[in-house]
Amino acid sequence: MTKKRDTVLCHAGLHPGDNHGVVNPPVYHASTITFPSVGAFEARDMLPNNAPSYGRSGTPTTFAFEEAVTALHKGHRTIAFPSGLAAITGTLLSLLQNGDHLLMVDTTYSPTRVRLCGWLLARMGIETTFYDPSIGAGIKALIRPNTKVVYLESPGSITFEMQDVPAIAEVCKAAGVATVIDNTWSSPLLFQPLTHGVDYVVEAATKYIVGHSDAMLGTATVATEENFQDLKSANSAIGYAAAPDDCYLGARGLRTLSVRLERHQKNAIKVAEWLQGQEQVERVLYPALPNDPGHQLWKRDHSGASGLFGVVMKAGPKAAITAMLDDLELFGIGASWGGYESLALATYPKGLRTATKWPDHGPIIRLHIGLEDPDDLIEDLDAGLSRFSAACS
Repeated sequence: MTKKRDTVLCHAGLHPGDNHGVVNPPVYHASTITFPSVGAFEARDMLPNNAPSYGRSGTPTTFAFEEAVTALHKGHRTIAFPSGLAAITGTLLSLLQNGDHLLMVDTTYSPTRVRLCGWLLARMGIETTFYDPSIGAGIKALIRPNTKVVYLESPGSITFEMQDVPAIAEVCKAAGVATVIDNTWSSPLLFQPLTHGVDYVVEAATKYIVGHSDAMLGTATVATEENFQDLKSANSAIGYAAAPDDCYLGARGLRTLSVRLERHQKNAIKVAEWLQGQEQVERVLYPALPNDPGHQLWKRDHSGASGLFGVVMKAGPKAAITAMLDDLELFGIGASWGGYESLALATYPKGLRTATKWPDHGPIIRLHIGLEDPDDLIEDLDAGLSRFSAACS
């Protein structure tokens, strides 16, 4: 039986028969795993998939969560990590070594750009070149003999440009270069990159999968057994281990992911359309809007949109942005997103690019639209825009 997406969400990773009929897999806390004999201990590396051998390698709670994520991505296997950044780092370290070259999208998540590429990988003798997110099949011209990975993020952090993922994946496959994509904005519900030719999908499950702003968790899902073994070896060497409590929260969050994202999108579209008509706003960056430059790519590849988008403000002093954000009643000021609550954050992308230039002079307000009533959110933002205007005059 081929199950549809919402059915997979409700049933993947559930094994009540293994847990005394309990519907949700319980939390197994473990470091030590004992074996009935010396021979069984010595053969622990030959255990079947998802059999515990040591706490760091995962417990039944971990395996249930990984199984569900794999099913949603239509992938081969998944490894859970203690954070999204850990998933990105672990994946890239499984693919790169001294002397290798990495092509990184210019719109990537800031910690990936600054901490991972700019510091850790550079110290290891791995060179990073940033590329224009709109390059598509033109990525071929940037691939060198020592290029081992092309890294994507679609839409991009902060500025939300869409990438032609299938076109890039096709070129990389032909060149023997691995592709890795950060798919956090979409979650496995709205976009399955492995079915479009990508090799590795990383996500901050902290965000939409957990959905309640109360756990740190990451995932890396792969297309083949060879990719899985490389990733598992690197993960074991580094010593990453996702906590069973956090995996439990991730698995529980998956069960309501569909209904939550449907509401996030509905609310976000209403708020984004309203913002488009405000005099203080230069433009709204949200691929789900028909006038967004990436709308056609989003419509072709995605089944929906999340609640995160950007608002390019008209030029004004920083004090005006501060006045707008500080007194918002329903929007918290925070760097994460994906929970039930709404968030607002001022960002300044102009100095963050090296391969492309950001054209706007005003800051971007990144909004995460939560599950509140959208009319209340609009009222709160309207008051904030009035404070912005007053501070500009």
